[in-house]
Amino acid sequence: MKFYAGIGSRETPEKVCKNMTQLAQDLMEVGYILRSGGATGADTAFELKIGNPGYKEIWLPWEGFNNNPSKLFLPSTLERYPVCKQAIEIAKKYHPTWDKLKYGAQRMMVRNVFQVYGKMLQYPVDFIVCWTKDGKATGGTGQAIRIAMDNNIPVFNLFHDYAELDLVRLADLVPF
Repeated sequence: MKFYAGIGSRETPEKVCKNMTQLAQDLMEVGYILRSGGATGADTAFELKIGNPGYKEIWLPWEGFNNNPSKLFLPSTLERYPVCKQAIEIAKKYHPTWDKLKYGAQRMMVRNVFQVYGKMLQYPVDFIVCWTKDGKATGGTGQAIRIAMDNNIPVFNLFHDYAELDLVRLADLVPF
């Protein structure tokens, strides 16, 4: 199976969101499964027209986050599950100020680990398509970007003039 993470800032511009929705449809047509997080903005744009639940994994920090009906939410007691303990350790490793985060923010960072690695942390995405407000590894999306960069997973940040150069590289990866 082929996976990608479609993620980004809640502040993603509407024009970029429309492009994300179209890209998600195109990727679904060539067999890619979306991993995202159910947040407003980029996450919602990627998920918008993926009607077939078999083509999306929407990872939520808790049940009902942002009114998303996904059943892939973190359990209320993360520490009771070995795979969640492992995800917490990964989240700690890649977040520069983990100990300063509030409980809810920590859950969002753990959720980002599952977006990159999948349910059992065994199947990383082939690439990430995102938008951050400064074009760098910032905000919650920055967590996924840091994980990807450390694991040689390509990241296409649409902040950079809609990443025309990156979209050319993406076309090399994805057979449209």
